[in-house]
Amino acid sequence: MRDPERRFRFVVNLQGDLPTIAPLDVQRCLGGLVNDAVDISTIAAPITDAADVANPNIVKAIAPLSDEREVAFARDFQRRPAADLGPRFWHHIGIYAFRRDALERFVKLEPSEREIERRLEQMRALDNGMSIAVVRVDSVPLGVDTPADLEAARQKLKASRF
Repeated sequence: MRDPERRFRFVVNLQGDLPTIAPLDVQRCLGGLVNDAVDISTIAAPITDAADVANPNIVKAIAPLSDEREVAFARDFQRRPAADLGPRFWHHIGIYAFRRDALERFVKLEPSEREIERRLEQMRALDNGMSIAVVRVDSVPLGVDTPADLEAARQKLKASRF
């Protein structure tokens, strides 16, 4: 992290494979840090398709979000959640806002067993007692994982004049 003067209290980790993420969703992620008890904030959108619930490539944020509750503490993150964790599942979106001290702590931690097993870095934080707020957003941005996804993102960005 480049900030030797420690001017910034928060750091947003936005992955490059989400070029169509809405700027407001980035702000909402950062807004999850308004609660001083939160170390890390992330975002999730409702899953409405049963096939997406079953898809192990979609990480589910397990948090008590609802239409009335926009922010909740994460209980877990899973690729194949048990049905009793529903009825509603939340599509985790790979953006994180960290308090500076939390990020400095996180990067010094060894990967946890659940992180290694699930291939989910956020498990390292949960397994070491760090709190993660999940903020509800309305939709999932287009992720770029293939050349076809890249072309779709180019077309979407061109059409929207981002």
